[in-house]
Amino acid sequence: MPTEQPQGCGGKPKTLAIGIAPLGIISIGIVPMGVVSIGVVPMGVLSIGAVGMGVINACVVGMGILVAGVNVMGVWWAGVDGMGPKRLGAPSAIQHHHHSLQGQNLFAYPSKQVALQKAAALGCQGVHAMGSLWMPCEQHPDGAPTLRQKTTVAP
Repeated sequence: MPTEQPQGCGGKPKTLAIGIAPLGIISIGIVPMGVVSIGVVPMGVLSIGAVGMGVINACVVGMGILVAGVNVMGVWWAGVDGMGPKRLGAPSAIQHHHHSLQGQNLFAYPSKQVALQKAAALGCQGVHAMGSLWMPCEQHPDGAPTLRQKTTVAP
C-alpha cells in the first residue's frame, strides 16, 4: 500500500509553489518558504517582498546578511533606516534627510565635539541632540526648535 508524502514543512519541496504558505525551490505567496521566496512575508535564501527574512533580502522591512529596503537590519545593508555593521553607499555620518541649511545637508554625529566643529563650518552656533547623536546648529534650519536638549557654544 503506497504511503502519502507529507505536505508543507515535512514534505518534499516543489520546484514552483504558489499559495498561502508554499514550500518550494521558488515560492510565491503570503508566507512563502524556499530558496527564492516572493511574497508578503518571504523566508528564503533570496527573499523579495514586504517583510522578509533571508540571506539576501529586498523587502520594505527586512532582516538578513545582505539587505536592501526601507527599514532593515543586516550585516551589509542599504535603506532609509537600518542597523548593522556596514551601511552600503552611505556617508561617514548618518544623514538626516529632512533638514538642510541653504542647500547643505545636515548630519548627525556620535560626537558632540564633531557636531560643534560642523556647526562652526556651517556658520551656525551650538548643537542639539537627536536621539543618541548630535546635530550641528542650536535648532533645525526651518526655525522650529527641537524638543531635544540644546547646547550653545560660548562666545
